Amino acid sequence: MSRVLFGITAAAVALMAFTACCNVPQDADTEAASALAGRVVGKSARRIVFTKAPADTVDYFTLETRRGKIHISGNNANSMAVGLNHYLRYYCKVEYGWLLNDKVEMPSRLPEVPEPVKASARVPERFFLNYCTYGYTMPWWQWADWEHFIDWMALNGINLPLAITGQESIWYQIWTEMGLTDEEVRNYFTGPAHLPWHRMQNIDRWFAPLPKCWLDGQLELQKKITARERELNMRPVLPAFAGHVPRELARLYPDAPMTQLEAWAGYSDEYACTFLDPMSDLYTEIQKKFIEKETEIYGTDHVYGIDLFNELMPPSWEPDYLGRVSRQVYESLAAADPDARWLQMGWLFFNERQYWTNDRVEAYLTSFPVERQILLDYYCERMEVWRRTEKFFGVPYIWCYLGNFGGNTFLCGDFREVGNRIEKTYEEGGANFKGIGATLEGFDCNPYLYEYVMEKAWTTGADKDLDSWIQSLADQRCGNEDANARAAWKLLADSVYMAGTTPGQSNTVTQRPNIGKARTYYSNSRKRYRNANLKEVLGLLLEADGKGAAYGFDLANITRQMLANYFDELKVKYEEAFADGDLEGMKSVSGEMLQVIDDIETVIGTQTYFLTGKWIEDARSWGVTDEEKTYFEKNARNLITTWSDGDMLLNDYASRQWNGLTGTMYKVRWEKFFAAVEKCAEEGAEWDDEHYNAYSKDVTSFEKSWWDDCIGSFPSTPQGDSKEVARNLYEKYSDKI
Repeated sequence: MSRVLFGITAAAVALMAFTACCNVPQDADTEAASALAGRVVGKSARRIVFTKAPADTVDYFTLETRRGKIHISGNNANSMAVGLNHYLRYYCKVEYGWLLNDKVEMPSRLPEVPEPVKASARVPERFFLNYCTYGYTMPWWQWADWEHFIDWMALNGINLPLAITGQESIWYQIWTEMGLTDEEVRNYFTGPAHLPWHRMQNIDRWFAPLPKCWLDGQLELQKKITARERELNMRPVLPAFAGHVPRELARLYPDAPMTQLEAWAGYSDEYACTFLDPMSDLYTEIQKKFIEKETEIYGTDHVYGIDLFNELMPPSWEPDYLGRVSRQVYESLAAADPDARWLQMGWLFFNERQYWTNDRVEAYLTSFPVERQILLDYYCERMEVWRRTEKFFGVPYIWCYLGNFGGNTFLCGDFREVGNRIEKTYEEGGANFKGIGATLEGFDCNPYLYEYVMEKAWTTGADKDLDSWIQSLADQRCGNEDANARAAWKLLADSVYMAGTTPGQSNTVTQRPNIGKARTYYSNSRKRYRNANLKEVLGLLLEADGKGAAYGFDLANITRQMLANYFDELKVKYEEAFADGDLEGMKSVSGEMLQVIDDIETVIGTQTYFLTGKWIEDARSWGVTDEEKTYFEKNARNLITTWSDGDMLLNDYASRQWNGLTGTMYKVRWEKFFAAVEKCAEEGAEWDDEHYNAYSKDVTSFEKSWWDDCIGSFPSTPQGDSKEVARNLYEKYSDKI
């Protein structure tokens, strides 16, 4: 027999057979997909074979069983990852979560795929993250957290992630090379948890100086992040120069056109930012310096995020000015990188919509080639700005689900409305509708909504009715097909997940107490379902034959929300007793409310996600000296409580029901409130501004001491079994709800 078969040697045939059998990677894409599978499913990856498929005009994957192995092919590693996730979700009944502690429990025998599956991407761009996420969730992450999360993004088909870690490390080099001192530069930055708002030109200097150990560590971390994202066919969106400069730069360039911006969100002028006019030659010079240095260290995929006027007023609202300034910014980018594309948040067109009239939006967006832009329609579950702006006048845009403000822990989201809006955008959004994305401010307690949104970017999610999708979700969260779990999730979708996201969504337990309307600006505890619905959901889940991390999380999460809702009801009874002058009734209700806080503290203590101790431990891990560790801890505590230095606009904006935070900071506030109100009742006095202000002064002092003096130490690992705790609390409160 000839040793050549159709031009291929017998040795080559044997090699291909060995490769197919043993899953030896044949190129960079299959190698990346195989490595991802090993990280995600462990030993089960030995029975999963990846194959590079021919390129096409769209991303796609195929999935089938052949000779007892799972075969996944795709046009690149990202598509193969989506194929793997499809197999995990719909055949293995497991869900790979976005946090490091979210592990999958694979079946002992891999299920077969009865019929071959082929699916393709409906849009080319799939975006994820928000500048704020880097403060509310990710500031303290190490490489292990990022590695896990990047795998989650790949599994969900994300190919355009925001990648802004380590930019201060570049800016430190730029500013010191231009002549500023180490002290001037590190005092210009904020603390790590507040850096997103420094990057968006909102605040300088808060929690300065930024330690050098942070700058060094973040530089190395960003190298790993961008390398892995590219390995999985993502194009990291890197930062570029938006005009934000240290005010001390005026010492070196006294004639440069610099303006101090208005103080933001209640901060004093001391923390206001300085803006360099993009029309100046110095702006173009700094842009070039930054892009060159960033490219040298992190590489580039030629997509840059720049936001000039996020929650800020431009120097002029004249359309001609807005057109000139955007054109100049683009030209500075193009001078540094001729292939540059400018990505912008569309938040300003929503948040300051009374100013951004269509003539201004058009001038701002069309002063340079539309094909050199990408626009994020930021908050589409609330308002689709593309519908108000003639589809952004032809600029390519991405439909985005925001979903969370401040990292609040509140069951919310509307599967049906979100799905309907996405489908209508496919039908009506125009040729410049290019992608699906999520712009969450913080990772929250509703991860499945983001997975639903990202699946809508693929035909795997488009051809499923919502009821079928929810049924599959129930199987994944429970770990198997279970009638009780399916009934629970149908009830959740039909009653609880029927309202969109708004800022300040939180139960009363996390809000600064008051009689009547909450005094904290961002306080919204409204819900559209009966708490009895949630009790029924919990009862069904407790009867389900569940297993795995997702099932345990859901039990704790739903119990937490159910108890917090009941706390809201008790607060109403407390106010009624106060109005009736019933002091004994007040004391009875306040005692029960404090017990509810203790019970919430217990159930959330079973989950890593809800641990203040983990947040603090992660923050301290970035310090080298004890002084640095304490600095990072204070910054971590500050963001999730007062946000700034006192009783200001953003107080409690990042409130969250976390173990430790709930049991100390929130509980003590309520104890102080009950003492003040009950003293008022004993005196027969009204709860007026004088009484509130005296109590508020005491609470403000305590809130500051909680983060500044580091009050309390908390577990950084889960305590107790969530099913046992949830069952005990279900039985305890069943007759009350």
